[in-house]
Amino acid sequence: MTDVSLGMPELPAPDYPADVRTRLEADAKEIIARYPDSRSALLPMLHLVQSEEGHVTRTGQKFCAEMLDLATAEVKAVATFYSMYRRKPSGDYQVGVCTNTLCAVLGGDEIFEDLQRHLGVGNNETTDDGKVTLEHIECNAACDFAPVVMVNWEFFDNQTPDSARRLVDDLRAGNDVQPTRGAKICTFKETARILAGFPDERPGAVEATGGAGPASLAGLRLAKGDTGGRVVTPRGPAPTGGHPPERLSSHDAPQDNAPSDPKNPTGPVTEEGQS
Repeated sequence: MTDVSLGMPELPAPDYPADVRTRLEADAKEIIARYPDSRSALLPMLHLVQSEEGHVTRTGQKFCAEMLDLATAEVKAVATFYSMYRRKPSGDYQVGVCTNTLCAVLGGDEIFEDLQRHLGVGNNETTDDGKVTLEHIECNAACDFAPVVMVNWEFFDNQTPDSARRLVDDLRAGNDVQPTRGAKICTFKETARILAGFPDERPGAVEATGGAGPASLAGLRLAKGDTGGRVVTPRGPAPTGGHPPERLSSHDAPQDNAPSDPKNPTGPVTEEGQS
């Protein structure tokens, strides 16, 4: 390969140390066995190598290509397409502040700017202690709980500049941090291994509710056919020692329109029906 910027041949990617390679090969074979076509395992494989070094290195891409019988360019194309794969060293905790429309107008922009000052970093930069990488992110599909901050893809709902500062301070101090929904926060490398499909061993992660908060449980009820309403969290901080109280909304109930109303079925458009 050639380094286009310098016009010089790119040095071959180094190999993993033998002991690391042996361990990763065993994990990779377990992942590949889940799929009828080995190349379908590429996404979890990239999480696997990310769990080793905290980002997807050239060594990791080479390993994936060898295990899946792909060209390195094919692996790189996927690794550079998805933002969940990091291409440079980053922090133990990826702190993302949603700055999409609703979160932004409800305080997301203010939170992001405040955290940049508080941590002394810019977007996609990491604190000197290697603990926190700060970034602004797009919609997390949690608009009812805006403004939302995510840490290693776990939700922290209804945030304020003060609560966000306390959050990052706790992360840097090594304190246990509990998200609004789910088990307590683990490191980015540990998260990557979970996303590769290996057991989530955090306390509460395998319980019936997974430690989920009202927001996630409302989605679970809807998925099971309970269309009586969904949970919407009132604005403002949660009461001490618990999640915000629930209140119901009918927005997700069946509506009298063609897609959801059997009385008004919609058939295929015919040439006669086209305008």
